[in-house]
Amino acid sequence: MVALDAVRAHNSSLKSLAPGLVAVFVGGTSGIGFSTAREFVRNTQSPHVYLIGRNQNEATRISEELRTINTTSKIDFIKSDVSLLKSVDDACKEIKEKEQKVNLLFMTAGYLTTKGRDETIEGLDKKFSLHYYARMRFIDQLSPLLTAAANDANPNARMSSVLSVLSPQAGRWFLSVDFDDLSLKNNFTIRNCATHAAIMNNFAIEHFAKAYPKTTFVHAAPGGVHTNATRDMGTFTKALIGAASVFLKPFMTDLTESGERHLYAATAPQFAPRSMMNTADNQAIGGDGVRGSGAYQLNWNSEVYDEQPKYTEMRNDGAEQKIWDHTSGVFRAICEGEGKY
Repeated sequence: MVALDAVRAHNSSLKSLAPGLVAVFVGGTSGIGFSTAREFVRNTQSPHVYLIGRNQNEATRISEELRTINTTSKIDFIKSDVSLLKSVDDACKEIKEKEQKVNLLFMTAGYLTTKGRDETIEGLDKKFSLHYYARMRFIDQLSPLLTAAANDANPNARMSSVLSVLSPQAGRWFLSVDFDDLSLKNNFTIRNCATHAAIMNNFAIEHFAKAYPKTTFVHAAPGGVHTNATRDMGTFTKALIGAASVFLKPFMTDLTESGERHLYAATAPQFAPRSMMNTADNQAIGGDGVRGSGAYQLNWNSEVYDEQPKYTEMRNDGAEQKIWDHTSGVFRAICEGEGKY
């Protein structure tokens, strides 16, 4: 575990970076997304933050709080249902029309559910779309702006980082992917969805790290944090989880600390992009077992998950390419084709 004092010291050092860093928080109106946005605003000069979510009232309240924390900050809210890939494209279009670079893309959009497959008008399960497809579409669409940030003429403004908060470890528990039904149209269960989303996040960021070697890509676990992830669950289930949270509170991470730690994971030098491989002794080992690979699988406390033999087996069998071929096919069908997969 990285000591909290070290986390805070690093985050404070971000004040030395050039003013005007741009960050996009997908799912930034509650929970870990909001707490990380708060730490980003607290520790940077004149930042420009985009909050993307569905709740206008919460966004207004949060924007006021962020401006109070840092009066030089600029906060924009984009109201969007990002379970739909075309909505993702609309949000990205708005950002690209206003910005020339994005320094940080931070994604937490998702929710807990006990329902079965809940298909959107685009032919994807809603939970699966939020946990995987929408996130990869954000990366795909904003990669030119992330690359521009990495190539900034000012070396103190070259931060370029993507962090997806989900569950890199979930794929380690089950390690079962149906490559003939990656979208789970035929074999959907909550467990299969969690496993596929986790493993596909892991391999997709490896793909992006190779495609965009000047950007860091992180898939991080949230840890035990009380958030609003149960908002779409039934009253009884929410009450049950709420009661369990009270019992487990001594073992859970404070939301503020979670934000501090996730900002650290997104910006710490040991999680350097692939282009900086072998330039420092303390670079972390990537999810593929390569030091400084640019694609990192982290626990909530920035400890690196070790490479698993089953992952090596899947990687040797072409899992990364198979998953990306499928993902790009989904994008073509929905965003460039008839609008449904």
